[in-house]
Amino acid sequence: MQRIKLCDAKSLDIVKTFECGQCFRWNSDENGVYHGVVSGHYAEVENIDGEVYITSDTEGKFWQNYFDLATDYEEISAAFTGEYLEACREFGYGIRILRQDSWEALCSFIISQCNNISRIKGIVEKLCESFGEEIKVGDTVYYSFPTAEKMAQLTIDDLAPLRAGYRAEYIIIAAKAVADGSLDLEALKSVNYKDAIKSLRGLRGIGEKVANCVVLFGLAHMEAFPVDVWMKRALKENFPRNFNPESLGPYAGLAQQYIFYYARSMGK
Repeated sequence: MQRIKLCDAKSLDIVKTFECGQCFRWNSDENGVYHGVVSGHYAEVENIDGEVYITSDTEGKFWQNYFDLATDYEEISAAFTGEYLEACREFGYGIRILRQDSWEALCSFIISQCNNISRIKGIVEKLCESFGEEIKVGDTVYYSFPTAEKMAQLTIDDLAPLRAGYRAEYIIIAAKAVADGSLDLEALKSVNYKDAIKSLRGLRGIGEKVANCVVLFGLAHMEAFPVDVWMKRALKENFPRNFNPESLGPYAGLAQQYIFYYARSMGK
């Protein structure tokens, strides 16, 4: 395990980034240090004197990519204009769109359907504890996210202890599609984002919102613009009726996160 400096805390606000609803396996302790597992790597992320440090068992390049640190979010955000959107941008600045494992994102956002974040996190952690690989850190045991190949061998009954309800069927269907190659998530990273959404929606149990979340958070298509109940209200109350998210450009997904975080935090 080694600790390295990632960037300044303005460019990467770890609280906003980890608590904005895009990921479910980072949790803070009483000291504000976030603990998580990404692609089998355990890590601790903390803010020390205005700088973000990460302690992990893998090289900094991996985390630079995970936090998308090569992208200039300040320059991109300057294009988001208008009174409401500027308020969202100012409030949410520091959020970065994580480059998450595509299978983990797919499975996690299937679980997210009609669920609150606390319950999503609970189901995801139970899934990892039940079917993931152990990662020992001192006296504490963490777990990797189970592979699609492993999940494809399970039955709906196997998932019953997770209490995921009707979502269990959709998890198994998705796992089998990824495991047998009929859904090639890696290939979807290089196609048009609308085509990626269409492919995901071909799976039973995946609607427009979940598909957009997977495309944005798991496939790095920054044009995607997920719309849930918070977003519907924010768009209805603060944007023209004919508003088209595509007008926000190739980083509409970042604008979406600013809007979502502001709307959920401020209630408007």
